[in-house]
Amino acid sequence: MIHTLGQVMLYVTNQDQSRSFFTEKLGFQVIGEEDNGQGFRWIEVAPEGGGTSIVIHNKEFIAKMSPELNLGTPSLMFFTDNVDELYNDLKNKDVKTGEMMELPTGKVFNFADDEDNYFAVIEKK
Repeated sequence: MIHTLGQVMLYVTNQDQSRSFFTEKLGFQVIGEEDNGQGFRWIEVAPEGGGTSIVIHNKEFIAKMSPELNLGTPSLMFFTDNVDELYNDLKNKDVKTGEMMELPTGKVFNFADDEDNYFAVIEKK
């Protein structure tokens, strides 16, 4: 039986830029990296302390290797313990952010990486 979500694949145009976004702007750590020297390269990042990781792949290479895959951006919802602090931190780092919203389940906002892939973050009640 499945007991956890281990990894999410994220297909991007510029892996190095995406790596910088996740590590420098979101504070994630690189927990793995592989390059076979023939175009297949991946970078695995995760929030400090673990959890589900994101594996950053080269969209163009994966499209050629596996044209049947859906290479769209996954809809990800991150959790935080202090949404206001994170919101202000990302705005100060010039991250494109949406408006803060109050939902019955908590405060939430969305943000975009450098390739305009949008994600959301919530502080649950």
